[in-house]
Amino acid sequence: MKVYEVGGCVRDALLGRPVHDRDWVVVGATPQAMLDAGYRPVGKDFPVFLHPRTHEEYALARTERKTAPGYHGFAFHAAPDVTLEDDLARRDLTINAMARDADGQIVDPFNGQRDLAARVLRHVGPAFAEDPVRILRLARFAARFADFTVADETYALMRQMVQAGEVDALVPERVWQELSRGLMETRPARMIEVLRDCGALARILPELDALWGVPQRADYHPEVDTGVHMLMVIDMAAAIAAPLPARWAALLHDLGKATTPAQVLPQHIGHEMRSVDLARQVCERLRVPADSRDAALLAAREHGNIHRCLEVDAAALMRLLERCDALRRPTLLDHVLDACEADHRGRAGLQDRPYPQRARLRRALAAAQAVDAGAVVARLAGEKNGERIAQAVHQARVVAVRAALATEPAV
Repeated sequence: MKVYEVGGCVRDALLGRPVHDRDWVVVGATPQAMLDAGYRPVGKDFPVFLHPRTHEEYALARTERKTAPGYHGFAFHAAPDVTLEDDLARRDLTINAMARDADGQIVDPFNGQRDLAARVLRHVGPAFAEDPVRILRLARFAARFADFTVADETYALMRQMVQAGEVDALVPERVWQELSRGLMETRPARMIEVLRDCGALARILPELDALWGVPQRADYHPEVDTGVHMLMVIDMAAAIAAPLPARWAALLHDLGKATTPAQVLPQHIGHEMRSVDLARQVCERLRVPADSRDAALLAAREHGNIHRCLEVDAAALMRLLERCDALRRPTLLDHVLDACEADHRGRAGLQDRPYPQRARLRRALAAAQAVDAGAVVARLAGEKNGERIAQAVHQARVVAVRAALATEPAV
């Protein structure tokens, strides 16, 4: 029995990046031998075990064979005669197909170290084409390693996979898992670029792919193209360290611009509600978690109003906060404000612009939250009409917001 560190932990150590999780492959062992050594089984499709002390995952060396379309259609074979190279050959990228033995020696049968030095993402072999998830994974790695390029032959293979319909077999949960992880990388725009370049974006997010070639007003959007703007927005969301719901909202906030009638371009009047409808469609299809879905729908609907909040009075600000459900869900407002700041600054040459709208809305919300609704109700002396009570509380909050704005610093 021989044990090797494999995959991402070897890659990241060679890159000088922090190693958070370690994966191990065991060569020459049987499931019973692992059980006898005190390991606990956790794998269903193939033998994976937890170390009795570290609880890290140890997998028996295995090979795999394609048996059906999609990424579920695989048969796995794990046995003592499966070699380390056999196991590494089934992996996706050369930089992920390296191992390190107990003496620290690197096992690199597919030249992963060469591709690390050249900053290239390259598939290990033709087996890459058997699993469409690998397209999503490669795109995610492109977002993490933004200075890496994708090998020409790998791009060609991914395009062939898309044309063969492999991407259409992906289940929504796995698409969301990979997209959400990629959005949390340092350059999420790279993920979208790679997916678009190989044709996969048009299959999994056609509503987003449709943004390229759609013009916007050059006086407000120097980058003009809506797709280019979207890439700038999601990279800005990453730059301000926005959480996932805000990054997802940033990605979807302008979908309606792709459906603006050609005769009224580059104006996009009314695109907000069209964006809401398309964002809802995407979120339902991919089964997006509620926090990210709600942020996307709210940002799509209200981003224009939030951008213009410096121009309106206290009553309009209060109505905006109520539409955002900000008093009950202030974290949702924070997510939307992150997306709006990314939208505002995700424009060519305007990346360093301040976004005072955030401070104004937060100041207004704090003032509204400070109103004692119970005291307002008590002053109504037994009023039973719920609508009049709600209006009185609303008006008290408007007064509080107006007072807070009267003392705010000049913008």
